[in-house]
Amino acid sequence: MIQDASIHALKKPLEFWYNGVVKEKNKQTRIMVFGTFDGVHKGHLNFFRQAKKLSPKSFLIVSVARDKNVLKIKGRLPVLDEKKRVALIKKYKIIDKTVLSGMKNHIPHIAREHPDIIALGYDQKNYIKNLKKDLKNKGIFVKIVRLKPYKENIYKNYLLKIKR
Repeated sequence: MIQDASIHALKKPLEFWYNGVVKEKNKQTRIMVFGTFDGVHKGHLNFFRQAKKLSPKSFLIVSVARDKNVLKIKGRLPVLDEKKRVALIKKYKIIDKTVLSGMKNHIPHIAREHPDIIALGYDQKNYIKNLKKDLKNKGIFVKIVRLKPYKENIYKNYLLKIKR
């Protein structure tokens, strides 16, 4: 019987035989969340934990809103500029990757990250009306879930004086 030498070179020969099945089993679920994050409070940390728990092998991607978009949505600029907010978010170990949102269109930056799940905060309403349809039109089939609030009447940035 002749054996293929490439099988012996593999550390895990089963990967050779079961190719896609083994790789799919070990695949991380890419979960994407969005926000301004003009400072981080317990509500944000709960938001990240809830998102991370959506899959046992999760890879959490946090999209930080651009200053221009914050002004458009909230009617004011954030206290911290977008570069400082990205640097702040990158400090949290629960987060696997931090990206800046799109400048004019939110779809391309989501498409680049190719999430399996988009987790929305309980109060996020902007840009989501046709989100699933817009992503589907780009060939991205994603599950969209809404996370639960964490003491919603306490943990809102405008109600808090948080460390920045």
